[in-house]
Amino acid sequence: MKTTTNKKRLLAGGMAALLGVGVAFGHKVVVPVDQPDDGEAKVQIAILLDTSGSMSGLIEQTKTQLWRIVNTFIDAKQNGQVPFVEVALYEYGNDGLSGEAHWVRQIQPLTRDLDQVSADLFGLRTNGGSEFCGAVIERASLDLKWDSTPGVYKAIFVAGNEPFTQGPIDPNGACKSAISKGIIVNTIHCGTEKDGIAGGWKSGAMLADGTFLVINHNEAVVHIVAPQDTEILRLNAELNKTYIPIGKLGAMKREEQKVQDDNAAARPESGAAVQRARTKSSSNYWNGNWDLVDACKTKEFKWTELKEEDLPDEMKKLNVEERKAYVAKKQEERRGIQKKINKLNKDREVYVTDELKKTGEGAENTLDAVVVNTVRDQAKKKGYSFAKK
Repeated sequence: MKTTTNKKRLLAGGMAALLGVGVAFGHKVVVPVDQPDDGEAKVQIAILLDTSGSMSGLIEQTKTQLWRIVNTFIDAKQNGQVPFVEVALYEYGNDGLSGEAHWVRQIQPLTRDLDQVSADLFGLRTNGGSEFCGAVIERASLDLKWDSTPGVYKAIFVAGNEPFTQGPIDPNGACKSAISKGIIVNTIHCGTEKDGIAGGWKSGAMLADGTFLVINHNEAVVHIVAPQDTEILRLNAELNKTYIPIGKLGAMKREEQKVQDDNAAARPESGAAVQRARTKSSSNYWNGNWDLVDACKTKEFKWTELKEEDLPDEMKKLNVEERKAYVAKKQEERRGIQKKINKLNKDREVYVTDELKKTGEGAENTLDAVVVNTVRDQAKKKGYSFAKK
């Protein structure tokens, strides 16, 4: 790929050209964004969204509830290991896409770069179109780098409101092909259960060991304001100060981190900011492609290959041992803040549970609720265990 193309994509905030192939700091490749730790378990989820004209509510729910979906696995374990989550994102059914590609676009491949996934979601726009579920399921099944390890939980969630059977690609065949690779296909019909069954959404899920789900994509997500929220958000701002950007990419990604904090905070009624802070206090929020604190933990990392010009001003004149000590201090600060956020969140969950019991609220037919419940049930069958709610 030409250097000029890479620069344009970086300046636009896009990471697709870099994911999975490594990121250069100076002239050295330090670590790919999806690099797992040794022995770490994995979860792979592809979200396929209908972005035709009537789907703005679905997109809005996904923007704000991405964090809660990822947080499903914070307290999970498989073979004693806490899993990390990779998320892929596709859109389909939008007239602004290519007809030759059946109105399907891969927005993001499987990645741990959750800030970029969030940025991409906030960049989505609806436009009337032809919704071909078979085409987008086939693309996600074939294009993505799915892990072939039998114990990995791999799932597609395809959401839309038109008949599942539309388009030139047989959706049932696409579902059968996916499950033959161990990829579960869950279908989410944005409408009534009756219409979803009649439109083929249920039969598609059944063919791929999946679950047929029904949501009201225009319903507001229930969020309870808790006494712990203010302190959690304050600590989230402190957490950002522990990140050490490397090079131009690091500077851009640290700014993106704040932008996505602001996007979540701009929708207080959804609770997205608190859920995002919880994600950031877990191992699922990993930024080894631009943050020195995360990058130095990987076995590929070499302190001697860091370029002075790629470091922040306060580290430029430090020798190698002083740089290690500086990063170690930031690591300790981060662990301390994350520990505090996690403690506050546990207290928060107790408070919210009590409040929901009092009010009888708790939407069970919004995107986050149905996905969270589904992934827990399906992942248990793959050997993942979850802390009791």
